[in-house]
Amino acid sequence: MAFPAFIAVVPARYGSTRLPGKPLLDIAGEPMVAHVWRRACQSQAVRVVVATDDERIRDAMLPYGAEVVMTRDDHASGTDRLAEVAQILSLGEDELVVNVQGDEPLIPPALIDQVALRLADDAEASIATLAEPINDVASLFNPNVVKVVRSLQGRALYFSRAPIPWDREQFKQQPALLETDAWLRHIGIYAYRASFLAAYRDWPASMLEQLEQLEQLRALQNGHLIQVALACEVNPAGVDTAEDLARVCALLAPSG
Repeated sequence: MAFPAFIAVVPARYGSTRLPGKPLLDIAGEPMVAHVWRRACQSQAVRVVVATDDERIRDAMLPYGAEVVMTRDDHASGTDRLAEVAQILSLGEDELVVNVQGDEPLIPPALIDQVALRLADDAEASIATLAEPINDVASLFNPNVVKVVRSLQGRALYFSRAPIPWDREQFKQQPALLETDAWLRHIGIYAYRASFLAAYRDWPASMLEQLEQLEQLRALQNGHLIQVALACEVNPAGVDTAEDLARVCALLAPSG
């Protein structure tokens, strides 16, 4: 069976509260978004597009030969930006689109392929995403680490910043260690059907989405199915802070 055709889109927004101009921050002599774009090009994607709201990002990527789509600067989330991209590219309803976040310069191309394949394998799902086990208490109770609970069929039941599922006995007080592998950390890479993105574009932000500040809850609250696969490789952390940037720069620094 042939690998499913899909388009990889790298949303790159210039504005960032903690790291202004984040996509253009230098890593080993290149802008961060170029590293992400190159990883996406190493996947099985039939097309890789950088979606940005800023001409500086476009101008930085054109010398690489990247395809760049200009989008509005008022999108509330990456999914909203991808919905505009799908509209601009006039994608067919059944086409698959993978959102490769622009601040993930170390993302393994295998994860990009995996999430596309997982969506193609579940005809009823509108979205696919990935998760990995949580092994430490600090991550489980950290609101910046998004947790997900799955059904037996691998579909998302809920995403939360809270430590879900809640162990009624063990969590009477915060434990020193986790005794099982029941907890999953959500990895923020998504594959979408273009038909879903067209519908998403017209929905208002949902109550749960606003409470948790998690855009995928808009899909769940509107009755769409999300497949969640366990990542086939470790996904290194992305760049959210200056400390993250220093760590990635050290990893990608030329040797010798």
